[in-house]
Amino acid sequence: MSHSPPPANADGGGPPSDSFSRPMAEQSRPKVIYVMGAGRSGSTVLGVALGNCENVFFAGELDKWLVRRGAPHLADDERMRFWSGVREQVDAADLFGGQAHRCLERSSALFRVRDWSARRRVRPRYRRVSEDVYKAVARAAGVTHLVDTSHYPLRARELQALDGVDLYLLFLVRHPQSVVASLDRRDVAERRFGMLTANAYLWLTQLVSVLVFLRHPRERRLFVRHEDFLADPQGVLRQILDMTGSSAPIPDLGELRTGIPLHGNRLVNSEVIALQPDAPLPHRPSAMTSLLQLSWRAVLPRLRPAVTAGKVHKRRPAPGSG
Repeated sequence: MSHSPPPANADGGGPPSDSFSRPMAEQSRPKVIYVMGAGRSGSTVLGVALGNCENVFFAGELDKWLVRRGAPHLADDERMRFWSGVREQVDAADLFGGQAHRCLERSSALFRVRDWSARRRVRPRYRRVSEDVYKAVARAAGVTHLVDTSHYPLRARELQALDGVDLYLLFLVRHPQSVVASLDRRDVAERRFGMLTANAYLWLTQLVSVLVFLRHPRERRLFVRHEDFLADPQGVLRQILDMTGSSAPIPDLGELRTGIPLHGNRLVNSEVIALQPDAPLPHRPSAMTSLLQLSWRAVLPRLRPAVTAGKVHKRRPAPGSG
């Protein structure tokens, strides 16, 4: 029985191929595309779209790997087999639980002075396990590229220290009115934030993300607006793939398979989704949000390199094609 793909937006793995990148057996350093920024900014739908490209695996929010002891959020057979296989390859029992997430990944960790000693103690082991997880996922999926949509900028800062992976940062932002309104939604399972808390969270996340973004090598980072992705998904995906050295073709955006990510928002509950325009901005924009996020209107447009929506982007020729 066929099902029409439900619409996908910010509130809501492609199979391996030897045609576009070297097989994983020949490439010991996986290419990790890390989507960084505030929650409710469209990271899941972007990750799904990338995961439908040749030789790219959408792993979902891998920050949950330690918290959930390697177990996926959904329990279908294929997903359980895959992530059980990953767990068998990684020795991390001593880090299972929420301590590393609380001390090293959440932006609020910057203000938890009592956790600073634990952070120093956990960090070396955390980095080793994170690298091992990426390599295990790439081997299990048989790909050279994988997408991590954890979105925490402090996690990205830790990943920058890994020697065994090639890290590519996507700093993803969405209109602040949409993010704050989404954080206050009552019809989603995720935690709700009040207006002031949501704005404080967004401001801190933007600040830390900018600092992490600017310290990353220019050739391995890209600033992406969610609205640009929805306006020109083919062009934005092409620029991301080109940055990572992939010449994979753009997938059918009207029928995107969500794959078997470890964790994600409610979009991953459906097997197939279709890329759709974003929900409109709130009819009555918040004056508080406009004021508190005003400074970012001057900062964010200056970040480079940034995707350019609406332009023609040709696919790079496959390596060795002449």
